[in-house]
Amino acid sequence: MIQGKSVRTLPRDIMTGVIIALVSIPISMGYAQIAGLPAVYGLYGSIFPILIFGLLSDSPQFIFGVDAAPAALIGGFLVPRGIGAGTPEAMAVVPLLTLLVAVWLLIFAVLRAGKLVVYISTPVMGGFISGICSTIILMQLPKMLGGTSGTGELPELVLHLAEVCRTEFHGMTLLYGAAALAVLLMGKKYCPRVPMAVVVMALGALLGFSGIAQRHGVRLLEAVPLGLPAWSFPSLAASDYTELLTVSLTVAAVIMTETLLAAQNFAQKNHYALRENHEIMIYGLCNLAACLTGCCAVNGSVSRTAMGEQYGGKSQVMSITAALSMMLILLMGTGFIGCLPVPVLTAIVISALLGAVEFDLAHRLYQQDKKELLIFLSAFLGVLLFGTVKGVIIGVILSFVSLVLKTANPKRSFLGVIEGHEGFHSLERNTLSFPISNVILYRFSSNLYFANVKLMIDDLEAAIQEDTRCIVVDSGAICNIDVTAADRLESFRKSLNQKGIELYFASHIGALNDRFRELGLEGWVEHGYVRRTIPAALRNAGFQPPYRTEKKKPQAVEQQANLGTDLRLEFEWAFGAGAESELEQYTEIMLEQIDENASPDEQLSAILKAKGVWRSVSDSDQEELLTHLQAHIRELSAKLHLKESEIEEAIEARRMKLALRLMRNNPRAADSIRQYNMEAEAQMQQADPELYERLMAYRKESLSHLQQLHPEYAEIIHKFYE
Repeated sequence: MIQGKSVRTLPRDIMTGVIIALVSIPISMGYAQIAGLPAVYGLYGSIFPILIFGLLSDSPQFIFGVDAAPAALIGGFLVPRGIGAGTPEAMAVVPLLTLLVAVWLLIFAVLRAGKLVVYISTPVMGGFISGICSTIILMQLPKMLGGTSGTGELPELVLHLAEVCRTEFHGMTLLYGAAALAVLLMGKKYCPRVPMAVVVMALGALLGFSGIAQRHGVRLLEAVPLGLPAWSFPSLAASDYTELLTVSLTVAAVIMTETLLAAQNFAQKNHYALRENHEIMIYGLCNLAACLTGCCAVNGSVSRTAMGEQYGGKSQVMSITAALSMMLILLMGTGFIGCLPVPVLTAIVISALLGAVEFDLAHRLYQQDKKELLIFLSAFLGVLLFGTVKGVIIGVILSFVSLVLKTANPKRSFLGVIEGHEGFHSLERNTLSFPISNVILYRFSSNLYFANVKLMIDDLEAAIQEDTRCIVVDSGAICNIDVTAADRLESFRKSLNQKGIELYFASHIGALNDRFRELGLEGWVEHGYVRRTIPAALRNAGFQPPYRTEKKKPQAVEQQANLGTDLRLEFEWAFGAGAESELEQYTEIMLEQIDENASPDEQLSAILKAKGVWRSVSDSDQEELLTHLQAHIRELSAKLHLKESEIEEAIEARRMKLALRLMRNNPRAADSIRQYNMEAEAQMQQADPELYERLMAYRKESLSHLQQLHPEYAEIIHKFYE
């Protein structure tokens, strides 16, 4: 069913389809050669598979065809077995491999394997594809130097490249290829909407047709006969089906994974839905059509899909038009192909491969997660050094190792309470959170199993004090446990009971209680060792709100938290150690968003009440924001056209209201405010003495005026400033 089609977009879809067909000529021919076939088979594989995909797929924008990954996998299978490109043996083996790939894909669809794609991580797939593309580039480079394509893995490819440079180097061939590659790369950067592959192909054909290329000693492609491909069923005779089944399974898995992931990405970006297993079935049918025309396995093309999106294609009309255009070319216009210089075609293939290499992903992983970068590089280097199958196996194994390591060392924290605030808060992340006396509250953010249960027990044993009477584990993030964890927890609970300490699990989903029973911990439920909420567990242990808190946090927590006199709550929760810089950025954002249509007083009131990006923040956060605003008092005065003294008085008035609320709700926080303000003022005095002196003068005047207007502020003023 054709989606996204309308009369308005139809001309653009048709034009985009023609462009995709023209671009596919050199790219598909190059990939067919990589897969061990004559170049023309790349054109054969760009007709019926694309037509079937356009007619049956749910994806209105995705483009199918002869592509890098399957071609490289098949080519990598042929070379070590001494099967030469274009030989009768290759012409027999490649279609058979494509048939087996089609069968595997249809089996995947029947087994509803689409969901398995989520188990292939982005770094593994990115490293795998980048390794394949880099391998093919190294294979193709000798053809730009006057030699033949390379074979094998990285060591063999480098040695072959060196040998070509020594014995077969041809300067004009390099000049043609380098010029074509330079035009293609510059075109991508400076003229992205121009199909430079078509332009370069036309210029190359002109050089061949005019005889200039031949006079320079540059080889041309073989001429392609007119006519559509003949249909035939591949020969099933093969010497070793075990190898064929193994490599075809790998190719099928790569086609399913790469195409489905890419198609889903385009679907999410353009707001339409895909049926995963239906799409996999279509991939199988497309490869069945490819094998019947003698072609190699076909795949979804990210580069050509992106090109279609770039030129405004909106529906499957693009694919249908591209297939029909390729038919017309084969029926009427193949003469120019025999005029194409080999290095020009090679440059087009290399340019396409460079676009598929995901080094931008590697750079992103370097900045964001170096462990994921290691997985990317392992898959990448594994493909380069050991081949495609071993490379992806290395990447997948490392992905699962990384997953095990992450779950074996999950996020966890000790909790406390903040006076005047509901709930339980991390001691490490919240300055005003303090532990409940005689209680250990502990959050564990992972399922419990053999590799991480010791970590939980070690944490709790290290936190136990002489006066500890109760341990409550916030198990909201625990959905399952295994036998090892269950046995260790039961043993730990019994040892705690001997010390007079009760252990509770609280806030988890009800299904975890069923798991407790399955693992022989039914007594935990019957005897109340599990509770629906943390307050319920504390009540059962004899602790009632308001909870009595410790004066000081545990030493380990204090060292992790790097405690000071910061008053922020929302910002500490959101940004952790970056709360200070985020508060300053938040202040600057509020200043930038001043509403010019409001009166100066309304603007100032909105700023002082922190009605900014977050709409509202806690009282203690607002108190610190006021201190940040004081540092920007010159800017506020200029933007609001108010005197600095007026702004300072408004700040102090707001500070008094906050202080009154804080003293009622959280006396400890109110006591901390004065210390924080003193430290902030000392820093300001050192950094900007002139501003400090002016603010102190404004403050003295403002406080005197406020005390006359609001006698109830007298105690606060005395406590904070005298």
